Amino acid sequence: MTAPDVLLGRLLDLHPKRIDLSLGRILRLLASLGEPQRRLPPVIHVAGTNGKGSTIAFMRAMLEASGLGVHVYTSPHLVAFRERIRLAAPGGGKLVSDEALAQALAAVETANAGEPITFFEATTAAALKLFADHPADVLLLEVGLGGRFDATNVIDAPACAVITPISIDHVEFLGDSLAKIAFEKAGIIKSGAPVIVSAQSDEALAVLEREAARLRAPLSLYGQDFLCRAERGRMVYEDERGLLDLPLPRLAGRHQLVNAGTAIAALRQCLPDLPFAAFETGVVKANWPGRLQNIGRGRLAALAPKGAELWLDGGHNEAGGRVLAEAMADCEEKASRPLILLYGGLQSKDAAGFLRHFVGLATEVYALPVRGEQVGRAPEELVAIARSLGLKAESSAGAEGALRALARHDSPPPRVLIAGSLYLVGEILAANGTPPE
Repeated sequence: MTAPDVLLGRLLDLHPKRIDLSLGRILRLLASLGEPQRRLPPVIHVAGTNGKGSTIAFMRAMLEASGLGVHVYTSPHLVAFRERIRLAAPGGGKLVSDEALAQALAAVETANAGEPITFFEATTAAALKLFADHPADVLLLEVGLGGRFDATNVIDAPACAVITPISIDHVEFLGDSLAKIAFEKAGIIKSGAPVIVSAQSDEALAVLEREAARLRAPLSLYGQDFLCRAERGRMVYEDERGLLDLPLPRLAGRHQLVNAGTAIAALRQCLPDLPFAAFETGVVKANWPGRLQNIGRGRLAALAPKGAELWLDGGHNEAGGRVLAEAMADCEEKASRPLILLYGGLQSKDAAGFLRHFVGLATEVYALPVRGEQVGRAPEELVAIARSLGLKAESSAGAEGALRALARHDSPPPRVLIAGSLYLVGEILAANGTPPE
């Protein structure tokens, strides 16, 4: 066990709840640490239900392509906690080292002095200290949950706020309607700071527009002030400053056009002199593991049927199921193959809403357990849900068993999608021997 692991384990015990949305505890801790949130480089703060990580990945690649130093904070991690914190470095950012992380966590533990604090609050404070102590040109800061009372919402004057598509998720914390959830996400909007809003439902958009108007925050809307589309094998971005003719994104799925466009709009707002080459290079270099990731090599990949495609994605809610099904349908149009879905989800997620999008698309579903601290749905329960929708389904003890079973089938090489909880994605990447870097 590493030094950070020991410290992280102790921080887990400082609050009875994993999630307890509030700003009071982290503001107290940050004050004890010398207010690192006031010594940060310009911050681009990102909230939303889906697409936050991909949008940040595009922005990071574009900024680094221009030679700028970029700090990045994202969550959750897939395999190792260090994935959450990326520090600016010459030639491109690097995941925080074990030594630097341990020092920051130890400083947080000392400053907190045993007071109640959640794990995410304490680790966010450690990240902010690291970002304040290391020089950079930009900090890309992802909200953990919601926005209004999220531990990252301690930035008084961000360079801009970005709100990616909002959908129903985490209803036990954020509310049971799009309007309620959008209100919580809108909490990152700050007085006078520009807001870039990705594609939204009318219900969510009305809330965001109202909050931006109340705070006199300039608003830039997808589909109105900027737009991104595929055209003749290229990606065309358009805003009031003109057109950008760019390569298609490296990240797979038509939804990545929206994420790439949102990233470009944010950077053109915050850094209007960023050169065209930064966008051109960044859009093809952006990488975000576990999001429609094509796994061609590794231990698990070797178990798949010969000639099969193997895809991995952390989509877990209804909106995630929709975009994944669209991506698989696009793959089917290009090259027809049987689609096999390996799915594992948490008890708190809408499994039926996710699986419904694969009716008529997936030929078979293998229900997998989700291991770890979170409560996963039993595979037998997922099988029942899938069958109630008309999907052929069976349970499996894990991805390895499901892939071995598929390899025994006498059928054309399939297209296999492993999807569901990000905890499952992390398990798959670790088992395959391809952890994120």
